[in-house]
Amino acid sequence: MKPIWIVDDDESIRWVLEKALARENLATKSFANARDAIAALEFETPQVLVSDIRMPGDSGLDLLQLVKSRFPGLPVIIITAFSDLDSAVAAFQGGAFEYLAKPFDIDKAVELIRRALDESLRETSVESGPAETPEILGQAPAMQEVFRAIGRLSQSNVTVLITGESGSGKELVARALHKHSPRASQPFIALNTAAIPKDLLESELFGHERGAFTGAQTTRRGRFEQAENGTLFLDEIGDMPFDLQTRLLRVLSDGHFYRVGGHQPLKANVRVITATHQNLEQRVREGLFREDLYHRLNVIRLRLPSLRERREDIPILVRHFLVQSAKQLGVEAKRMSDAALQFLCSLELPGNVRQLENLCNWITVMAPGQTVEVKDLPIELTQEKSSASPGAMALASAASADSFSTQQHHGTVNPLAAEHANGASAPDAWLDLLEAQAASMLSGGQQEVMAVLGRQFESALIRTALKHTHGRKNDAAVRLGIGRNTITRKIAELGIDGAKDD
Repeated sequence: MKPIWIVDDDESIRWVLEKALARENLATKSFANARDAIAALEFETPQVLVSDIRMPGDSGLDLLQLVKSRFPGLPVIIITAFSDLDSAVAAFQGGAFEYLAKPFDIDKAVELIRRALDESLRETSVESGPAETPEILGQAPAMQEVFRAIGRLSQSNVTVLITGESGSGKELVARALHKHSPRASQPFIALNTAAIPKDLLESELFGHERGAFTGAQTTRRGRFEQAENGTLFLDEIGDMPFDLQTRLLRVLSDGHFYRVGGHQPLKANVRVITATHQNLEQRVREGLFREDLYHRLNVIRLRLPSLRERREDIPILVRHFLVQSAKQLGVEAKRMSDAALQFLCSLELPGNVRQLENLCNWITVMAPGQTVEVKDLPIELTQEKSSASPGAMALASAASADSFSTQQHHGTVNPLAAEHANGASAPDAWLDLLEAQAASMLSGGQQEVMAVLGRQFESALIRTALKHTHGRKNDAAVRLGIGRNTITRKIAELGIDGAKDD
C-alpha cells in the first residue's frame, strides 16, 4: 500500500498527523508546501492526500484541482479553518473527499483518513483488474468461431451482447474484446447487475453525491466514471431492474448521466459490453426488459457455446486448470488417467467451464495420489453418471412406484405404479409419471404437495438403498451420498424399519 501524503506548512500539524497515523501502522510522507507535492506527483502517487487549504505559494485548492484532473480516484482531504466556509464549499465543488476543520480532534481525523483509505483501496482494486487477461482455451470449431469474432471486433468500439449459459466464460470474452481493442490501455470495469441489491445498483453504476441518501457521507464515483475511456462490462443484464434500464438507455443514447443526487450532467466515454444467460427476446415479450434498450445492446451478438457443444476442449481445459490450481497451492500438478478424462468428457457439466474449474480445484486438494482415476472423483458425479444407465433407471422407477402406492388410500390414481406394471421402462418415464402424480394431487386440491411427494421420494430412495446394503444404514448413506447422521434422522422421521448399524 502506498503512503498517505500530508501537505501543510505548519510543522506541528504534520508532526501530530504523522505520529497518529504511525500508531495505526500507516506509512506517511510529508511536504511543507504544495509545490513540492506537485513535483513528487511526477514520480509517485499517495494512497490518500491530506492538504491544508492556505499555504504560501500554491494553495490546497490548486493542488486539489491538479490531483483531480490527473488522478480522479485519489481521495483528497482538505484542512480548513472554521471561518473558511467558502473554501470548504470550494473544496467539495473541486471533488474533495472530505474536509477537516481546525482545530480538529485527532481521533476523528484518523477515522476520516481511514474511510478515505478504504475508498482508495476499493478504487484501486476495481480499476487495476487482473494483471493479465485470463487465457481463453479452445480448439473446437464452435470456439474458433468465437475467436474469429473477437478478431473482427478488435478495432471496433461497437456495443456487444454476449449470450451463453452460466459459467461458459462470458466475462473472459468481454476481457478479450477489451484487451484487443483501442481502449486496451484504459480501465476494464466489470459489474454483475444480478449481484447488487436493487437499492444500491443505481449508485453503483452512476455514483452518488454527498448527502444524496442516508449513509452517503462522501461523494462516490460510479462504474461509468471508473471506466472512463475504457470498457464497462455489465453481466447478467437481463436481471437489471426496469427503472434502471431507462437510465442505462439514456446513457447509451446521448452519453450523459447524473450521479444520484447530482444536478451536473457527466459525460461518459465508455464502451459497453453486456452479457446474459437469459432469453432477452422472451423477457421483452413478457414486459420485463425494454425493447428499445434491447435493440441498443444487441448491435453485435456473440453467442458463447456451452461445454457440451465443445467436449473436445475438456482435456486441455482440465490440464490447464490442474496446473493453475497446483501453482496457487504450491503443489505438484495432478494428472488424469485416460479413463478419468473420458469420463469427464461424457458428463453434462451444466455449470460449464466454471464447474470444470471448480472440479479441478477439488481434485487438486482432495484426490489421493498424483494420477486421478474415476473412483477418485466426487461421488456425486459418479452416481449421477451411473443413474443414467437403464438398470438404474428401472430401479428408480420401481422405487418410485413403491413410494406412490401410499397415495391409493387417499382415493387418488397411482399412474406410476400402473405404468410400471404395464412395463414402462423409458429412461425418463418415472419423471413423466411424477409430473402426472403431482398434477393429479394439485387438481384434487391437496395441500403441501411438495412436502408429501418429497417425503415419499426420500423414503423410496432410503428403503431401496437399505435393501441393497442388507439393512446396513452407514453403507446405505455412503451409497446415497449423504451423512450418517442424516440417514439416521431420516429413518426416524420417515418411520423406516429394517435398518441396522454397520
